[in-house]
Amino acid sequence: MDVPAAPQRPLGVRTVGSPRVAVLSVLAGALCLSVSAVLVKLAGIDAATTAVLRCAIAAVVLVPLAFWERRRRGGQSRGAIGWSVVAGVALGIDYAAWTASIYAVGAGISTVLINVQVIVLPALAWTINRDQPPRPFLIAVPVMLIGVALVGGIGTASAGLGSHVASGTLLGVLAGIGYGTYLYLTRRSNTSSPGLIIQSLCWATCSAALTAAALAPLGGGLHLGGITPRSWLLLIALALFGQVIAWLFINHGSIHLAPASTAGLLLIQPILALILSALVLAEYPHWLQLVGVAVILAAVAVANNVATTAAQLRRKHRHVRPPSADAS
Repeated sequence: MDVPAAPQRPLGVRTVGSPRVAVLSVLAGALCLSVSAVLVKLAGIDAATTAVLRCAIAAVVLVPLAFWERRRRGGQSRGAIGWSVVAGVALGIDYAAWTASIYAVGAGISTVLINVQVIVLPALAWTINRDQPPRPFLIAVPVMLIGVALVGGIGTASAGLGSHVASGTLLGVLAGIGYGTYLYLTRRSNTSSPGLIIQSLCWATCSAALTAAALAPLGGGLHLGGITPRSWLLLIALALFGQVIAWLFINHGSIHLAPASTAGLLLIQPILALILSALVLAEYPHWLQLVGVAVILAAVAVANNVATTAAQLRRKHRHVRPPSADAS
């Protein structure tokens, strides 16, 4: 499948230095995202309020940074702003559904479920850009659906899993659809105005906050009263690590990597989330759900051709040799 060419580096924007630094940048962002679901559960605030405050607090940080970037590098085009705002609507849907999914199926499994975005992103490119998806993608789709069914509780009725597991799984899949749509639209925005990632993220975050607030009545409404200082601190950490820092790292590093490479590196996110949810929250899924998790992760890897991409990166690093010390 053809993907949009990497945008040209605008004047005054430095590169990350090397593919290895870009890889570390994406991994750092994935690490921040993997902590998000655990912070949501620890904060103990209802899903609708958490989704809105996550974006609102992040916007407070991003707005001055966006003005700083605008003064130094110029502003986004109107088209890029439009793509960012629409992307934020998709992100708001993602956060509203995903936060509710966390309380229904757990922090780890909900993070695995949103990785159905690897189906959504190529599907949108196929539908809108007429980009034919590669064969691994077509193979991975039915395999991933089997994994989603296992995570959703098929075959686990005897284990006492209630109907909330099925509804939580559907919410997680809906979040993944919003996530994939956000990634697709953000790429369109960054292509229109390359190198202005803070402004793009700021517009998307503000739009996501308004979208999550509009959807809040469906989840019981907003409840801003009675939030303890501890919960406020956890929500601030969620906004900083799970929204500001994570996406700035990922957007910065992914500019210098192929989309398949970025998607493969982000596989570390659900794996870490499962480990953290077990260690911090004592969440231990049913063994059939763990089989479903493994199936989903394998399908994600196949869809993004992770093995081939990793081999190419290793070969590339092997062929890059440092300059000789006595070179003139």
